[in-house]
Amino acid sequence: SVYHPTNNSYGNVAYDSGTIRVVGGTGAKLGAWPWIVSIQHPWIPHLKHLCGGSLISKQWVLTAAHCFDEVTLLYVVIGATQLTQPGHGAQVRRVKQVLIHQYYNHDDMSYDIALMQLDHPVQCSPYIQLACMPDATLRLSELQNCWVAGWGSTAARGDDQLQEAKVQLIDLQLCNSSGWYSGKIHIHNVCAGYPQGTIDTCQGDSGGPLMCQEKNSDYWWVIGITSWGRGCARAKRPGIYISTQYFYDWILFHMNLSPDGGSSPTSRACSHSLITSHSWSQYIPTSQSSQKLWPRPTPSPIPIPVPTLDKGKSCLFPIKILLEFFTQVKELLQQTFGQNTS
Repeated sequence: SVYHPTNNSYGNVAYDSGTIRVVGGTGAKLGAWPWIVSIQHPWIPHLKHLCGGSLISKQWVLTAAHCFDEVTLLYVVIGATQLTQPGHGAQVRRVKQVLIHQYYNHDDMSYDIALMQLDHPVQCSPYIQLACMPDATLRLSELQNCWVAGWGSTAARGDDQLQEAKVQLIDLQLCNSSGWYSGKIHIHNVCAGYPQGTIDTCQGDSGGPLMCQEKNSDYWWVIGITSWGRGCARAKRPGIYISTQYFYDWILFHMNLSPDGGSSPTSRACSHSLITSHSWSQYIPTSQSSQKLWPRPTPSPIPIPVPTLDKGKSCLFPIKILLEFFTQVKELLQQTFGQNTS
């Protein structure tokens, strides 16, 4: 996890002494965000947390590319709300492979997206569920009630409970205007926070999710990946995320074409009850860069309307339909040409 820098340059996950605090973060209830995972490294002191991520299939995690700039030997913890007491519902997986977007640029934080394949599938439960990923048909303008979550800031204070905060989506053109981020925002970004600052994610988890609820529904969509930001809760400096909708096809393509194709999102057979969360935060020493990234736990003075077991739902993941189509095409090609086309 990392923190919001105060200047214009961009950077990697960085060690933080704990002087920067989350602005108004609120503790998340057990099982509030069942798809949030903690990406960890054994050499990081205390909580071991490096970045957050979202479980999008039983064997794949979506996160930020910058989390892997200088680290290896990673593992993932799924289904915990407190790091020091993850509980019996938590599961640990090693990382089989990391797929970083081919156009990722650390200098301007463009294409800051990556996929992690776990060594073996997780078992879904009330505390471990799969995130809903938005395809082109979902209208973000129709979403409401957006939240971010993470552990970073609380870890800096010695508290390992998942923090969450409500944020507002901010028009990309406004976010990129003079006096705001002045042209540094890409078309594949999403801005979220508040124009006046005050409430914002800070020291959360880079790679963690930006989540919005569908109107008149219990479904939540992960529409963004925590990427970077300048300062914490500053006016006209909202958090910057990577749009999962923009990269929907990229995600689908790489999961389906992985050497171990059977682990793709075709296995979305998790139960529909929703209630778990977890993502921890710590800091890893790296090269000093003027702009650090931050995973996001933020302020939320408002009571958190997190999904509950009786009403929350894990999505059916529209990607499954496309994967089934691709599988049928693959079988047809094999029958036609009589060879393995995988």
